[in-house]
Amino acid sequence: MKLLVIGSGGREHALVWKLAQSPHVTRMWCAPGNAGIQQEQTEKTKRPVECVNVGAEDLPGLLAFAQEKKPDLTVVGPDNPLALGIVDLFQRNGLRVWGANRKAAQFESSKAFSQRFMEKYGIPTARSGTFSEPAAARKFAASLGGRCAVKADGLALGKGVLLTTNLAEAEKAIDEIMVGKVFGAAGTKIVIQEFLEGMEISLHALCDGKVAKLFPTAQDHKRALDNNEGLNTGGMGAYSPTPFLTDAQLVDVAKMILDPFLRGCTEEGIDFRGIIYPGVMLTKDEPKVLEFNARFGDPETQVYLTRLENDFVELLDASVNGTLGTMELKWSPLASVCVVMASGGYPGSYAKGKPIHGLDGAARLPNVKVFHAGTARAGEQIVTSGGRVLGVTAWAKDLQAAQSAAYAVVERIKFEGAHFRRDIAAKALG
Repeated sequence: MKLLVIGSGGREHALVWKLAQSPHVTRMWCAPGNAGIQQEQTEKTKRPVECVNVGAEDLPGLLAFAQEKKPDLTVVGPDNPLALGIVDLFQRNGLRVWGANRKAAQFESSKAFSQRFMEKYGIPTARSGTFSEPAAARKFAASLGGRCAVKADGLALGKGVLLTTNLAEAEKAIDEIMVGKVFGAAGTKIVIQEFLEGMEISLHALCDGKVAKLFPTAQDHKRALDNNEGLNTGGMGAYSPTPFLTDAQLVDVAKMILDPFLRGCTEEGIDFRGIIYPGVMLTKDEPKVLEFNARFGDPETQVYLTRLENDFVELLDASVNGTLGTMELKWSPLASVCVVMASGGYPGSYAKGKPIHGLDGAARLPNVKVFHAGTARAGEQIVTSGGRVLGVTAWAKDLQAAQSAAYAVVERIKFEGAHFRRDIAAKALG
C-alpha cells in the first residue's frame, strides 16, 4: 500500500512512525512533514518517507498531489483540514481517506454545535450558554459568579479556552475573544461553561460510522508551566495509562458518553469515521464532557501509539470500511510518558532556527522515541521551527520508570531557550 499522511506536528510524526511499521506499507509521503518524519522509513521496503512541500490546509494542492501519486489511503492528522472538508473533497474525487468528514468535524470546529448535541442526547456536560453578543455573555458569566471556562466557538490551535475565577477575569476573557479578536474569527461566537473541578482525562475512540473502539485512558497537560500554571497550550506532555479509572469504570464512562454519541450521530445523519476524543472531567458527582475533538490528541497520540500492538494500517482501514466491529484493539501493558520540549516564549512569541543538539544519541536508546513537531532541516543541522519542538517519549514497565526515562533523555537534548514542564505524570505518581 501507498500512504499519504497530512500534517507536520508531533502527532503526525507518531502516525507516520506507527504506519510505517506495517508490512502492508511500501511507500509513504507526508505533507508537509518535518525534519523527524524525513528520517523515517517503511519497515517492509526500507524506503524513506518523502516529505512534500504542500501545506496541510492547501486542499487544492493536496488533491492534485494525491491524484498524481494515487495513495491507497490518505490519513489526516490536524483539525483544520478536517474542518475545511478535505475528507469530503477526496471522497468526491474517488480517493480513500481516513478522518472525520466536514459534518463530523463540527464536533470540534464548533463548540456551540457540540454543546447543543450533548444536551440533546443526554451526554453529561457542564452548564453552559452560547453567545454572539458580549453583553449577554457577561450576564451569563455573572450568573456563574465568574468561575467559568470562556471558549471560542471555532478552532484556535487548542488554545481557545480561557479559565476564569472571578467576574472581572471572565469579563476580560469575553472582551479579549469577542471584541479584541485574540482568536480571530473563531471567537465571533463563544461558549461559556461553568467551571468544573476534578481530574481531567482524555478519552479516545476509533469509529467506523457504527461502532466505537475505546482506547485506554491518557492525561494531557495543557498549561505551559508546572503545577498547571501559565497559559493554555496545545499540550506540554501526556502519559498513558492513568490510575484514575479502573477498567470497569472506564467501560461505564464510555457507555455514558459513546452510546448516546453514536445514537445521536445516527439520528443526525452524521457518518463518523475517524477518532472521537472527548476531554472528560471526573467530578465528584459524575464524569462530564468538557468538549469533543474530532482527531487524535497531540501529545496523546505519541503515548497511545507507543503502546498499540495492532497493525495500525489494518485498524484505520477497518475504520474507513465500516468493519471495526470484527477487530479487537491490543495494548501493551507498558506505561508511556511524553514530555514536550518547546521554544522559549511558547505559547506566546518565540524565536525559530535554533540548532538542536543531542538527537543522534537519543535515537540510539531503547524504548525511547523522540517525535518531532516544530523542526526543520537547515543544511546538515536540525533546527527549531515552531512552538512545540519535540515530544520525548519513553515506555517502561510502570509510569515511574517511563517518566524517569523520558526526563533522562530530555536532559540530553539541548537548544537555546528550550522549555519543558518537569511534572508530566506527577499527579499519577502522587
